[in-house]
Amino acid sequence: MEKKSLRKQILASRELLSPQDAFNRSSLITERLLVLDAFLKANTMMAYLSIKNEVQTGHIIERALQDGKEIAVPVVNSNKKSMKAAKLLSYPGGLVPGPYGILEPAVFLPISAEDLDLIVVPGAAFDPKGNRLGYGGGYYDRFLPRVRPGAVTIALAYEMQMMEDLSNYMEPHDCRVEYVVTEERIIKVK
Repeated sequence: MEKKSLRKQILASRELLSPQDAFNRSSLITERLLVLDAFLKANTMMAYLSIKNEVQTGHIIERALQDGKEIAVPVVNSNKKSMKAAKLLSYPGGLVPGPYGILEPAVFLPISAEDLDLIVVPGAAFDPKGNRLGYGGGYYDRFLPRVRPGAVTIALAYEMQMMEDLSNYMEPHDCRVEYVVTEERIIKVK
């Protein structure tokens, strides 16, 4: 199966989850993430703002803010196909729709990619080796090489998004993640 077809098939399956099922699975994933050392020790982190049936990140963001962490969310420039980290001052207030309908802060306060301790990464599919099949825009694959060495990357995924091996789909510029957290397990790649 080609990359585009696999992505389309997995995303179609994910969209079939009921809102309650997506919420329940996301809650289990969130519980697992919130006890990871990488989350507990992070002072500055970035998390995506979930849309559609992505693993929901709202509670993660709220918890990070309660814990006094500096939190950033992605802001994309669709013309330049680039992404920057923008400081989130509150949640869910102060957000406006950006490109692709994804919420972003109304006021852009940049946080350097080099200042991030933890990056929570979305995607269409993952495997136990940390390979990631994104949504096809390459935003994270261009952003992640700019983070400092030692920053931790964690993918959030439903178990249905886990594949046995995505190695054949990976290209030289594709970035792997260090952890994959699902509703059933935590996979530490490195």
